[in-house]
Amino acid sequence: MEFDLSGKTVVVTGGTRGIGRAIAESFADAGADVVPTSRSHDDVQDAADAMREYGVESLAVPTDVTDEAAVQRLFSDTADELGSVDVVVNNAGVNPDGALGPPEDVATDDFDFVTDVNLRGAFLCAKHAAEHLQDAGGSLVNVASVGGLVGLPRQHPYVGSKHGLVGLTKSMALDWAPDVRVNALAPGYVSTDLTEDLEENERLRESIERRTPLGRFAEPAEIGGPAVFLASDAAAYVTGEVLTVDGGWTAR
Repeated sequence: MEFDLSGKTVVVTGGTRGIGRAIAESFADAGADVVPTSRSHDDVQDAADAMREYGVESLAVPTDVTDEAAVQRLFSDTADELGSVDVVVNNAGVNPDGALGPPEDVATDDFDFVTDVNLRGAFLCAKHAAEHLQDAGGSLVNVASVGGLVGLPRQHPYVGSKHGLVGLTKSMALDWAPDVRVNALAPGYVSTDLTEDLEENERLRESIERRTPLGRFAEPAEIGGPAVFLASDAAAYVTGEVLTVDGGWTAR
């Protein structure tokens, strides 16, 4: 019963594809009403429809997390329509090809884009969800990365943004305790459309698999369970922590 989230309302940013979609479905499977959002109206509608197939409520509220007015609307609409905002999962994130490479080759605009979505967007969502979460005694889960714990070559904007997200997690946990618990997930390499090129490159895939004690990429659904744990009563005494879900990648 500690994992039962019936009666709770969960907002998942970047919740229409990949890791975010799997997290959203895991919350719906645990009984929560789920609002999965991204910038695409069609993707949001499709994801909301998929949530309802679990027998829970959902809303289609397309949201660009870098647009503060849109973020405010997301949480006010959710609270108005579904009654509360009990859990927020900050999953929206980017790591485009233009932001990859040695520091001297990364365009400033690409750096700004990555940090704007991955870090500033997460901060805006936390800021405008704060009152709702405090009223509900809720939980915030930030989806960071192993790149928020260690360095990764040629991924400087991404790594910087994810390290920043880990720092935000810890500082917000201090400010919001005891009313709101704030934790982070740090996934390793997960099979999604964002890692498709890595998996298709035999040399890179085998290098990652050798480095990973469990010997494989994670499936998106394997990130959903840990997210539900952090938001549930099973983690009632957990705040300010980073749960690494990486198949042992950072243990070496």
